[in-house]
Amino acid sequence: MKESNENVKVLFICVHNSARSQIAEEYLKRLGEGKFEAESAGFEPEQINSLVLEVMKEDGFDLTKKKTQDAWDLFRAGKFFHFVITVCDREHEKRCPIYPKPFAKLYWPFPEPENFTGTHEEKLEQMRNLRDTIKKRVAQIRRRNKWLFTRIKIIQPWNTF
Repeated sequence: MKESNENVKVLFICVHNSARSQIAEEYLKRLGEGKFEAESAGFEPEQINSLVLEVMKEDGFDLTKKKTQDAWDLFRAGKFFHFVITVCDREHEKRCPIYPKPFAKLYWPFPEPENFTGTHEEKLEQMRNLRDTIKKRVAQIRRRNKWLFTRIKIIQPWNTF
């Protein structure tokens, strides 16, 4: 088996790549201490949700120039990820197929921001809660799985099961 000390490559995937996956990607980049290469993608990419732009700006992220990605484009380009984390809610989970051949697949069910209701301020508060929950989840998995993510020798894709 060929082993590598390369950074751990993580793909956060959702239907539209407009909210949850974008938030998770940005927090892993910030909290990952340079040991991760994080990306996000969707199977039906849309523009980044305007509420996401607002709440991420509050925490020091400028996503105004960031583009969404199509998961199939990454696949066709031959991109490999050690970990694929789907962040769709249960209702959309079936629309988020699992990316082929990762070292591990994880599922984090977060609510669909398109279903947020109320005034703009109420929706903004719901998005802040979602942002903070995702941030905690990224930090938690980083802490709890530090050994898994950073101390193992990552097996190259041609040796995956």
